[in-house]
Amino acid sequence: MPRARRTQAKADDHPGTETAMKARVHVTLKPGVLDPQGEAIRRALGTLGFKGVEGARQGKLIELDLAATDREAARAEVDRMCDTLLANPVIETWSIEIE
Repeated sequence: MPRARRTQAKADDHPGTETAMKARVHVTLKPGVLDPQGEAIRRALGTLGFKGVEGARQGKLIELDLAATDREAARAEVDRMCDTLLANPVIETWSIEIE
């Protein structure tokens, strides 16, 4: 059975939804925090014959379309979003890319 192809909507597909910037937030567990999903991935890869994977960490990617035009202000705003909602600062860390 062929794999389904994902298509990504473009601003042209939705008039009036143009954005000035895009932010990508990568959220991962802090070192030392147990990651049972990452461990399950590591074991499954070994079971499937992929040798040499000594560790795996699982995280999440969040993409945000921003109306901001100032890169530094956008980064600061996304950082506040992470600290408030997108991540748990006690056990997770994040990195932000602004395009």
